[in-house]
Amino acid sequence: MSAGGKRNRVAALPRVLAALACALALAGPLSGCGESSGSSSNSGGSAASEASEEANQHAEESAQKREEAVELAKDREVLSEVEAKKREESAEATAKRREHEAERKAKKREEQSTKAAHEVEQKAKREAAKREAEAKAKREAEAKKKREAEAKAKKPAASKPAQPVAKAE
Repeated sequence: MSAGGKRNRVAALPRVLAALACALALAGPLSGCGESSGSSSNSGGSAASEASEEANQHAEESAQKREEAVELAKDREVLSEVEAKKREESAEATAKRREHEAERKAKKREEQSTKAAHEVEQKAKREAAKREAEAKAKREAEAKKKREAEAKAKKPAASKPAQPVAKAE
């Protein structure tokens, strides 16, 4: 049952009680039709006061129920606010955790990128040093060949005996 249905019942209760009190007040004198008029007024007065007490009691009960309903509504509102605050704090904690995780991942990617760039740089330096060493070895090999060719060219000239030069007379 909805809270609105309960509220309608609580709100209608005083009207019902008032109608009941009126009915009892009217029923008292009518029920005493067979009795003498003196006893009928006493029973009518006691019935009316009894109905009035009962109506007052019901009115107090309904007022108490209304107060309880208002207090219950306030408690629900407070509970709703507390739950909303908890959800908000939980959402903030989750957002903070996700942000921290994203920062950690970004830092890790940056470190990997830096490491990869450093490795590429080192590889390029090694390759440049290798090419330079190959070029130096090639220059030295060419220089050695040139020296050997020069030495070979000098050696046949030095190894030939000198021919006597004929004197012209």
